[in-house]
Amino acid sequence: MMDIETLDLHQERLQRVADLLLGSGARRVLDLGCGTGTLLQYLLRESQFEQLVGLELSGELLAQAKMRFDTLSAEVRSRLELVCGSYVDPPGGLADFDAAAMVETIEHVPPASLSRVERAVFAGLRPRLLVLTTPNREFNPLYGLAPGEFREPDHKFEWDRARFASWARGVASRNGYRVLLSGIGEWHPTLGQPTQLAQFIRQRADPAPAP
Repeated sequence: MMDIETLDLHQERLQRVADLLLGSGARRVLDLGCGTGTLLQYLLRESQFEQLVGLELSGELLAQAKMRFDTLSAEVRSRLELVCGSYVDPPGGLADFDAAAMVETIEHVPPASLSRVERAVFAGLRPRLLVLTTPNREFNPLYGLAPGEFREPDHKFEWDRARFASWARGVASRNGYRVLLSGIGEWHPTLGQPTQLAQFIRQRADPAPAP
């Protein structure tokens, strides 16, 4: 994506998510789909975060993340754990963290698996706060993309603002969260911002029973 989006947007996105997590008061944070660990690198700068767990399915990306943190002091590394696995079927011991992040990762999930993601993350892991970002499809023409062309070949979908808002509000209402919607990056009067952002804030300890 870096050859389409600017480095400035990438950094702005990471900083915005890090600031939201910091401002929430969270001490234990999950990075779901942590990739090469770029967000975790931002979070490790803040002593507030006492436990950081990065979950990544790709062994290659996880290896790059481990290399990124090789030079850290033992004290800093003690706050970080990198786990190979998927948030669609997460390992045990990750439920009820103060906060979680899903940065530019949901669009890599096949649409048919989104209900599994919802059950695993919102009904299973149930972080008190989840910060999620995803591309805004409406902005793509400004990157020179043709209709239907995605920002990355591996993306399974990219939503416009209305579709993302509908999905986010549905997930929130079904799982005892409220959601705040916003964006990141340059503002366009008709196309919005290049990155969409949702903050899911848990309102109930447990999801409502199915009807």
